[in-house]
Amino acid sequence: MGDSQQMILDPAIRDWVLIPIMIVMVLVGVLRHHITMLLTGTPKKPLLKAIRESKALLRGMRLRSFGNYIPHHAFNSRKQYLSQAYEKGTYLKNPDAAKDNNNNNANPLTAPNPMTDPEMMEGMMDGMKKQLVNMVPQMLIMGWINFFFQGFIVIKLPFPLTPRFKSMLQSGVDTRDMDVTWVSSLSWYFLNLFGLGSVFALILGDSNAAGVDMAAMGSMPGMMPGMGAQPGQPQDFKKLFLAEKENVLITPHVWDLDDVEERLLTKYGKFSPTKSSSPPASKSKKEPTIKDKIKAAQKISGKRR
Repeated sequence: MGDSQQMILDPAIRDWVLIPIMIVMVLVGVLRHHITMLLTGTPKKPLLKAIRESKALLRGMRLRSFGNYIPHHAFNSRKQYLSQAYEKGTYLKNPDAAKDNNNNNANPLTAPNPMTDPEMMEGMMDGMKKQLVNMVPQMLIMGWINFFFQGFIVIKLPFPLTPRFKSMLQSGVDTRDMDVTWVSSLSWYFLNLFGLGSVFALILGDSNAAGVDMAAMGSMPGMMPGMGAQPGQPQDFKKLFLAEKENVLITPHVWDLDDVEERLLTKYGKFSPTKSSSPPASKSKKEPTIKDKIKAAQKISGKRR
């Protein structure tokens, strides 16, 4: 361990291995972004029925979260309307298909065939294009690094790490006594692959396709198993609507503006709840009427004369 701490790297490794790998990763990411934009084209606007389907579910969630800011009768009317709409499937994008699934007792949650739905087919094709654009450059870069820079140590991290990081930071270098802070060329490639997201966001903007796609990486052999997404399985909004209906029906309501005047007066010291609860004391003298006031004024004027 003492000898490994004193290891000195050749400056040529920095100039011809470390910096070139990082520059190639940035250039390949920019190129991948532009190729993805050319293959997928401009994103299409979603259908109005699909937007209404998702926003209807959000409407019930908003009612449960902020329902205390409206009166009791308004909350009850909205609760009744949304529960009936969720039950009947008013906001479903395809209510006829939902009715057919409810009538068929075989398997009501069977996913539709993607080959017969143009929208799902197009989404699957876009996903395959993105996977192809992600896989091919990464395989080429990994082959280039393994062929030219296999076994190189390129950098030393300035902070200590536990031995569990050794297999991640020293890929392709089988040494047992080397300090875990030393990074191999292949591990430097993976660090750039997952760590250049901020650089791509600065160069290409937030919504860029230059970063690594986890779904595409999950389909690559030997890398990140279980991360791949399974296209062609849409959400069952009928089931979500029924669950949201139950949540809306059991949500209690307490209007936040009940007794707001008394609470404000109590907060600023102008009102005492104990005094307001006690009945007002009966006055022994009656308040003078207008006729009494006129007679009193006439008497005062007569005395002055």
